[in-house]
Amino acid sequence: MASSASDAAAFLKTLAHEGRLMILCHLGTGEKSVGELESLLQIRQAAVSQMLARLRDEGLVSTRREGKTIFYALADSNTEQMIGLLYSLFCGKDAPGQHS
Repeated sequence: MASSASDAAAFLKTLAHEGRLMILCHLGTGEKSVGELESLLQIRQAAVSQMLARLRDEGLVSTRREGKTIFYALADSNTEQMIGLLYSLFCGKDAPGQHS
């Protein structure tokens, strides 16, 4: 149980950053490139890349390369479920890509 608590705490710590959380919410609607996220979030590419690196290191996002472009997506169903729950609790509607 201690190991599970430690894993959960690390997961929540990664989510406890507004920028990283916004990236995950946008990825809830499907994969995006750094440029797409930069445009959606209205923040500089360097900041987006830094946050994506942290999310990738923590295993919350996966990558796919197409030519010179790297696309990011939510890594697994645990991340999808958590983002869906947070979205429904705090945004007051269905999570991106889900319908009641």
